[in-house]
Amino acid sequence: MKLDTGLIARNLRDVPAAARAAEEAGFDAVWTAEAGGDGFLPAALAAEHTKRIKIGTAVAIAFPRSPMITAYTAWDLAGLSEGRFVLGLGTQVKGHIERRFGVKWEAPVPKLREYLQALRAIFKCWSEGGARLKYEGKYYNFSLMTPFFTPPKHNFPNVPIYIAGVNERIIQLAGEMCDGLHAHPFHSPKYLQEFVLPNLDKGFKKSGRSRKNFEITTTAFVIAGSNRDEIEQAKAGVRQQIAFYASTRTYKVVLDMHGWGDVSARLNEKAAKGDWGAMAKEITDEMLEVYALTGTWDEIADKVKARYDGLLDRVAFYMPYRAGANDAQWRKITKAFNG
Repeated sequence: MKLDTGLIARNLRDVPAAARAAEEAGFDAVWTAEAGGDGFLPAALAAEHTKRIKIGTAVAIAFPRSPMITAYTAWDLAGLSEGRFVLGLGTQVKGHIERRFGVKWEAPVPKLREYLQALRAIFKCWSEGGARLKYEGKYYNFSLMTPFFTPPKHNFPNVPIYIAGVNERIIQLAGEMCDGLHAHPFHSPKYLQEFVLPNLDKGFKKSGRSRKNFEITTTAFVIAGSNRDEIEQAKAGVRQQIAFYASTRTYKVVLDMHGWGDVSARLNEKAAKGDWGAMAKEITDEMLEVYALTGTWDEIADKVKARYDGLLDRVAFYMPYRAGANDAQWRKITKAFNG
């Protein structure tokens, strides 16, 4: 299991230093999020200013972009990083697609299937120097590629593609067609073991593949501190974030796994009213133990490894690495995972 981290620099000018610091601290990969900014621009800066660390999007939102636009960006990042780039895509939920991005919401899994097929067709075309492009689907059609618009070939045409998924059909799609799955931060070991792995297996069987060359990664809620007081202070923020995620009906399955499905409706109602403080109170100590992992800095690496052994190939802490804060502790943790 490799330990990664999120790239938290919200200003592009801060990205090069943040990416270099993550590389020097020993993380195996750094992931950019499309939250309050573009998901790809930080990846370009990180690729330019690092040499070893892998770089990926966790995640870029697929549907507001044409597969062709995404393909150009991913192709360039694969070349710039010399094969270190991972294209991570997500569907988002209906409200954000329609009301934030202004795009029509359509059947997400069938549309994402075509999106992935189109990306592979485009990458194949470019790897063959602009050979005839032909992809026909219900949602996407691509039939024009001329030499002028064909990007230069490079040695990294097989761009790894991960997708984010919570429910069964999209997880099965990941197993069938992708190189990895971004499991949602709102999860539990029981959900991963009894829901994610069986549905991935269905996807593997459909395409005749196996788990061998596939990666499951997530950002885990980790509550760490040097002492009990620091740990207790950190719990409030994690409790609030879990409540935020659990209020989304799409993620109800994670609550259902533990018999807490009724909490979803109460949280959704409070979220609609903007009653964020009351939402956190719905997350009990028992729920916090299930959805988060707590320990001192000296304990946390072993605890994370024990919880996710056999379930994950990569993990990052929802509590991100910040250069200059607990550097010595972070270096011990990265060494425990990555050597």
